[in-house]
Amino acid sequence: MPASQNSIRVFMTIPQRREWELHGRQSVRKILRQLDLNPEGVIVIHHDTLLTPDEMVENGMEIEVRSAISGGLP
Repeated sequence: MPASQNSIRVFMTIPQRREWELHGRQSVRKILRQLDLNPEGVIVIHHDTLLTPDEMVENGMEIEVRSAISGGLP
């Protein structure tokens, strides 16, 4: 479901599907703080663009949060 023009839709699918609806222009850093997510352990994507912690997210945007930690070879 796309974000409405009056909210920001935030979702993640791993480790389980979670979705939030936030309101008002705010930085990626502030969003992650509100969601109690460690900014060093995730990446934030809008369309195909990685967002930095200082970038602003506006109402009507949809962003995805993905884990930045992978299980590579030892």
